[in-house]
Order: sequence, then structure tokens, then C-alpha cells
Amino acid sequence: MMLCGLLFSPYLFAALVILMTVVMLREFYRITMGDRFLHSQWLAIFTGVVLFLLVFLVAGFGLPYKFITIGFLPVIAIMASSLYVKDKDEFGLFSHIYTGLLYIAFPLALSNLVAFRHGEFSGTLLLGFFIIIWASDVGAYIFGMSLGQRYGKKLFPSISPKKSWIGAVGGMITAILASVILKLTGILTFPMIHCIILAIIMDVAGVYGDLFESQWKRCYDVKDSGNIIPGHGGFLDRFDSTLMAFPMGALYLVLIGLL
Repeated sequence: MMLCGLLFSPYLFAALVILMTVVMLREFYRITMGDRFLHSQWLAIFTGVVLFLLVFLVAGFGLPYKFITIGFLPVIAIMASSLYVKDKDEFGLFSHIYTGLLYIAFPLALSNLVAFRHGEFSGTLLLGFFIIIWASDVGAYIFGMSLGQRYGKKLFPSISPKKSWIGAVGGMITAILASVILKLTGILTFPMIHCIILAIIMDVAGVYGDLFESQWKRCYDVKDSGNIIPGHGGFLDRFDSTLMAFPMGALYLVLIGLL
């Protein structure tokens, strides 16, 4: 499903990312808010979908940029609805609504800028982004489990006791190797030095993305964000690295004029 969404059709890509947006926002709100203010939670999820679709139409179908402002209308509705909270002690819970939009919906909407080049859909670069992140995760796991648990200093023991510096270095090495292979196979078309820098930036951002999600789960004493993927937790557990790695990778390519 992932490969089909990335490679074969912009509509499959849109369906995939909308699914990710809905599920991950729901998981985040379930962790932080439970079943309180469900109407506002679903309005926020609707906002995330609208934001993605607006950027999708702008990047791929020439919709004028000014229409992105429509995405703020449901946000204003959420803000207005918060005024009707009877128990003012729970008013602070609405901060999680806005955090979820910034943390999840915004990066996923920006994936359109990577998927479309000059209005033409090409999921190859997105696939390259995913491969770099997957390679980093696999390398961190292998190095961390084989060496980090016995010899390595812990990375953030208060947040994720199993993560080690050896695992982090191993993840960066495999991310760089993946970027070199992607360049040699033509999946990444940038100069080699930029492919390597891209891998380093995305690896570091991905580690922080993973730790950021772990911090939320630890704060609310939750093991997994969900159970939609048997044996692997929720979507947020699987794509936590992506939510920081994608925007940082895209930002680097934009700043140097390659995107």
C-alpha cells in the first residue's frame, strides 16, 4: 500500500496521507485528551484533512496559494468552541488540539511539496525520504541492540531507556549508506554531497521525532499510541521519526535551491 501510494498515483498518495493524518491525530488526542471534547478533536482532524487537500491542490493542480487560508476556518471554529467549556479547569486541554495540528497535520500537508515537482506528481523523492528514515531506524536498532545495550552510553535515559549513542551513530551510518545507494541508483538526483547532508539532517531530525513522541507517551504513561498495527503499536509509533525528518529534509532542499 505504501509503495502504491508513493509511486503510482497522486490520488492513492492523497488517500494514504489522509489516512495517516486521521489515524495519527486520533491517536495523539486519545493519548493526551482521552474522550474529552470529542467534537473539537474531530473538528481538528477535519482541519488536518482540509489543510492537506488544500496544499495537495495548490502543489499538484495549480490552485492559487491564497486558498490555503480556508484551512484556518475550522481552526477558528475550534477556538470559538473552547469558549463554551463549562469546566474552566479543563480549558488547558485545548492546547493539545493545536499541538496535534502543528505536530502532525502540518508536516503531512507539507509532504505535497516533496511529492509534486513543478505540478507533476513524482513520489520517487518521497520514497527516497522514507528509505533514508527506514535505514536509520534499522541501523539504530541493530547497532543499539548488539553494542549499545552493553557498551554504549544512553542517549536520553529518562525518556527512552533503550536508546544509546552507539545506536544513534549506527543509524546515521546506515542512513548515509542508504543515501549513497539512492544516489547511485538514480532515486536521488542531487549531487552526492547534498545526498549525504540530507541523510544526516533527516537522521538527526528523525531521532528527535522519535524521542518527542516517546516523551508524550511517558508523560501520559502509555506504552503504544494505538494497536492498529498488530505487534507494532499505532501509526504514530511507526511514523514518529517522519514527522520531523520530512520537514527538515524538505527545508534543506528548499534552502539550497534543489526543491
